[in-house]
Amino acid sequence: EYFPQETLRRKTCRYQEYFPQLPSQQSTPKEFTIHSFCEVVLEAMIMEEEEEGVQKSVAVTACTAMALFYVAILYSPTLILRLPPSTSFASFTIRRFICAAVSSVLSLVVSAFILPIRNWEASYLSGVYGIRLDHLCQAVVYPVFLTSLMYAGSFVLKSMSLLNSWREHCNVGESHSSNCIKNVLPIFIGKMFSLASNVLAWRNYFVAPITEELVFRACMIPLLLCGGFKTYNVIFFCPIFFSLAHLNHFLEMYTQQNHSLLNASMIVGLQLGYTVIFGSYASFLFIRTVSSDS
Repeated sequence: EYFPQETLRRKTCRYQEYFPQLPSQQSTPKEFTIHSFCEVVLEAMIMEEEEEGVQKSVAVTACTAMALFYVAILYSPTLILRLPPSTSFASFTIRRFICAAVSSVLSLVVSAFILPIRNWEASYLSGVYGIRLDHLCQAVVYPVFLTSLMYAGSFVLKSMSLLNSWREHCNVGESHSSNCIKNVLPIFIGKMFSLASNVLAWRNYFVAPITEELVFRACMIPLLLCGGFKTYNVIFFCPIFFSLAHLNHFLEMYTQQNHSLLNASMIVGLQLGYTVIFGSYASFLFIRTVSSDS
């Protein structure tokens, strides 16, 4: 019915910091039964498990390594694998697509092993990385609408330009609006097909955004939060890793494209400032919309 006194003293010492209601090591009463001990120890174990996390140094080191690896692997085909230089821009970009995909997968795997994940089901793992099936419509519509507001001026200007060109085309042809639509529609479809076959468009609109969001948001934000950083610190620190990953553009401009030091610094500085601002906004959206149980 009772634990031996020495056993109680030894077992309760570990949980003193969590539950002061536990008897001290020197004054364990005999009335302290196995039932009361198990209840308190169970509560202590739950609290201890909930407080599990990642050390700050480990979180920062992992995020830094992911950022450096995301950039370094882009140069691996020629520097490490010793492959011949690409003969065209398309083949060069496709190589970088593959490198970015490898970096994203490795970052997801490494962060999964560092994070204190207790459930390895696909739905839970996707929730950890901010990919949720519940309330998917709101999670897509609201961020897209808010992000579109940042580019409202460009959208309006582009729409007015297209409208003016369409009116000029109709006035020059002196035709009805139905004929104008018939003439403009094939041009629009042709541009869409041209865009779909453009490797640069795939880089700018699909591969780069997806891989960068996976590495610099989905992997890094959970690590920093589990590392004990405050939310506002994460919103500020995470874009810094993303900005540092763009410093290779400075080297390319200065060494390969023959830009002056001042010109390259101004261009990259503007890019870094933009990435910090937009990255903070994107990190805020990620933290506010991610599942609360992740």
